[in-house]
Amino acid sequence: MLDLDASEFERLVVDELDLLPDDMVDGLDNVIFVVEDRPEDGTLDTLGLYDGVALTERGQYGFGEMPDRIVLFREPLLAICETLDDLHDEIHITLVHEIAHFYGIDDDRLHELGWG
Repeated sequence: MLDLDASEFERLVVDELDLLPDDMVDGLDNVIFVVEDRPEDGTLDTLGLYDGVALTERGQYGFGEMPDRIVLFREPLLAICETLDDLHDEIHITLVHEIAHFYGIDDDRLHELGWG
């Protein structure tokens, strides 16, 4: 298991976000990225979470809406990684997975595509 403090981990998340293709991130409207230590239930089984309304399910959406959140959980991600390269890969996969939920792609389809 790796040991990175919150600021080091957040820097890795920002670095991985910068590496994502423009066409994946350009459509993210009113979305914030957040790093938390663990999910509310304390589990280490959840690496990330999309908290919002998928683009495909939005009706009228406009000014004054609270931002959707994509949350990455630091401790679960660190717990499954033995090297920094592993962590980069897992952060990347988790970001793609949660961004896909923003676009309305469900877990079944993500598994079919190899991102589940």
